[in-house]
Amino acid sequence: MRVSTSSDKLEWKSALCGICPAGCWVKVGINNGKLEAIKADEEHPLGMICRRGEHAPEMIYSKDRLLWPMKRKGPKGMLEFERITWDEAYDITFKNLLKIKKESGPEAVSIYTGRGAFELSLCDMFQPKGVAVSSASNILFPFGSPNTMGVGALCYVSFAMIAPHVTMGRMLINMFTDMENAELLLVWGANPATDSPPLDMYRLEAAAKRGAEVMVIDPRRTETVQRTGAQWISIRPGSDCALALSIIHVMIEEDLFDEDFAENWCHGFEELKQYVQHFPPSAAETITGVPAETIEYLAGRISRANGACPVMYTGLEYSNSGIQAIRAVLTLFALAGQLDVPGGIGLAMKDSHFPINRSCNQKNPNLDKAVARQKFPIYSNYRGESHASGLVTSVLSGEPYRIRGLIVHGASLLTSWPQTPLWRKTLSELDFMVCIDRQMTADAAYADVVLPATTMFEIESYMTYGPIFRLREKVIEPVGEARNDYLIMAELANRLGYGDLYPQTEDEMIRQALKGSGYSPEEVKEAGGWVQMESSVMEYKKWEKGGLRDDEKPGF
Repeated sequence: MRVSTSSDKLEWKSALCGICPAGCWVKVGINNGKLEAIKADEEHPLGMICRRGEHAPEMIYSKDRLLWPMKRKGPKGMLEFERITWDEAYDITFKNLLKIKKESGPEAVSIYTGRGAFELSLCDMFQPKGVAVSSASNILFPFGSPNTMGVGALCYVSFAMIAPHVTMGRMLINMFTDMENAELLLVWGANPATDSPPLDMYRLEAAAKRGAEVMVIDPRRTETVQRTGAQWISIRPGSDCALALSIIHVMIEEDLFDEDFAENWCHGFEELKQYVQHFPPSAAETITGVPAETIEYLAGRISRANGACPVMYTGLEYSNSGIQAIRAVLTLFALAGQLDVPGGIGLAMKDSHFPINRSCNQKNPNLDKAVARQKFPIYSNYRGESHASGLVTSVLSGEPYRIRGLIVHGASLLTSWPQTPLWRKTLSELDFMVCIDRQMTADAAYADVVLPATTMFEIESYMTYGPIFRLREKVIEPVGEARNDYLIMAELANRLGYGDLYPQTEDEMIRQALKGSGYSPEEVKEAGGWVQMESSVMEYKKWEKGGLRDDEKPGF
């Protein structure tokens, strides 16, 4: 908790943390209109705060905050800008985007979004139409460009969309780890101790405290190991798939798997059985560095546990076999009888999410024309967007055509992608570039226009958490001339001639989101600022009863 020296003068308010998209429930201390302190809201289970959140006052009032729109006055690569008005910034942007469209077609303009653009209303209202989960923006679809792209090309998509969907027909948004009822928790390629939000770490510590066994598979002895008293299993980086396949091998050889599930609910089990013969523990030890006896122990422990579930993320995803590694782990737990059972990998009940109205979503005008479409067809099908790696070849080589204009929203290509010199050259070759952020990023040094965005403490919006809907209330006024990311995008759409496709104010946006839910903003406020829809009683092994499929037939 960060507390100001004038803490006796603070007015404490319930709020949502505004540093990252997670929306943890917090209490903020306000003094003379400034946020000076922040702490977890201990009155609610979602009340928590991470290290970033603890430093919220420093971030909000940082000397590096962007306070007003600026335009370039020096050479690209140099942070030489001059202050302009919002109208001037929009005029410059509008004229340059239209110039590029007229000369090279709308596809020559693109947008790249990062975690700084993950505010929920922004994602919901500007999501590509027909996509299950996306943080990419559809803002340029009515403009005619198919080229929206984002950080999903680096993370989340493999782990949370493609891998589970091709394995069991579900995505992560409809799955959960039942840590509260698990006897064994296997943290694999993740370090929840440094997560934002810190929810999984809270849950892991609570599980360890009640006596659950925690194991951590990671190349490093992480803080999660220390805080949970976990058994640490060191593994060679990038060899996770081999370890999972070896565990499956032992389960089959020692008859530790769920034979009914394998026979009646799986495709390709016999082929898998043959394939894992290449990964006996002795061979896997050579590949992974994990002792053969540890592999054998893991197979027995996972299979016999009264509830076991994995806690995974980017450690598995960030490799050239990421999707297959995640699929192998999911298959391993399913064969061990730990799928959709208490304490296992849970499959959410239907209609377990608060219904958000996304009717303003726009369809990609020509996905087949998106850059890198031919190289990454599966990715673009799942996301309705271009793969961001295609930006390099497009700008530098003109393949399949040259992208000339780029909007970078809440992101930094230079600090999040490998081969920084290549990306620096790419940005320097653009004819026009806009950066929207809270600080002057590395990318902004190559921008022609820089727009200041608010933190989420400075806006009106909303958050959802499964069946829960909560209004995000503005707790401080915007710093300088910063504007809500959502309103920046809505006004850009307006300037480009299609503002009618999106709500144009915060109030309109919240009403749009709630349309059809049975609630109005006023009713949510009267209920204390948040509401929860009724949830079905949890049922298990839903594939046996038709609880997973839209046609209500048994299966996945």
